[in-house]
Amino acid sequence: MKIRFMTSVVSAVTLLLFAGFAQAAESKFQDGVHYTSIENVAARPAGTIEVVEAFSYMCTHCATFEPYIESWLKRLPESVKFVRYPVVFGRGTWELYARAYNTADVMGVADEAHAALMDKIWKQKEILKTMEELAEFYAAYGVKPAEFVATSQSFAVDAKMRREQRFLMDSGVNSTPNIVVNGKYLVAGNAAVANYDQLLAVVDYLIAEELATAGQATATAAAIETAVEANEVESAEVAEESAAAVVAEEN
Repeated sequence: MKIRFMTSVVSAVTLLLFAGFAQAAESKFQDGVHYTSIENVAARPAGTIEVVEAFSYMCTHCATFEPYIESWLKRLPESVKFVRYPVVFGRGTWELYARAYNTADVMGVADEAHAALMDKIWKQKEILKTMEELAEFYAAYGVKPAEFVATSQSFAVDAKMRREQRFLMDSGVNSTPNIVVNGKYLVAGNAAVANYDQLLAVVDYLIAEELATAGQATATAAAIETAVEANEVESAEVAEESAAAVVAEEN
C-alpha cells in the first residue's frame, strides 16, 4: 500500500518537474546573457511574485523608460506585484529624491505623483533642490508640506530607505533603470537587451517562469494530497476487509 502511494506521488512530481524543465529549455532568453540570476536570493512576500523597478528621478533613461512601464503595467497579471525602489548610489541629489519618493510612498501618494514629478524634472526642466520644495510639489496630491518634511525624517522612512538600498545592492543593481524579478533575477540593458521593449519581454518571460513554478508547486501539493486521500481510502477499505475477516473467523 505504501509503495503504491509513494509511486503515485513520485510520478506526479516527476511529470510536473519535467514539464517545467521542458518549458525552460525552449526559451530564447538565457541566464548570463539577457538576465542574471541573483546569488543571494532575498525572501519576497509569500504568495506573490514581485517585480521591482530600480530607478532615480535624476536618471534621464528612467524618464524615457516611464511610458514603457506605464503601458506594460496594463497587462501585468493581478498575481504580480510591481513596486519601485529609488536608488541612491551615494549621490546627494539622488538620495534627496529617493527619500522624497519613500516619504510619498509612506503617505500613499507616490504612484499618483510619480509620472508628474518625472515630467516636471525632464520636460519642464524644473529641479527641486530641497525637501521643502519637494513637499510643496506633493501638496498638490493632498499632503501637508510640514507633515511631508517631518515624515521624511521619520524612523519609518529611514528604515524603508535602508531596507531597499540593501536589497538593491544585494541584487547587483549598479545602473538605472534595472528590473529585479521576484528577488531572483536582474534584468538590465546590455548588448543582448538593446531596447526597453526587449527588456520588458525578458521580464515577461521571467514572470511566466515564476508563475509556472508557482503553478507546479500548487499542482504538486494537490497531487500529493490526492494521493494521500486515495491511500487513506484504500487503507480504510483494507481495514474493513480485515475486520470482516476477523468476524468471519470468530463465527
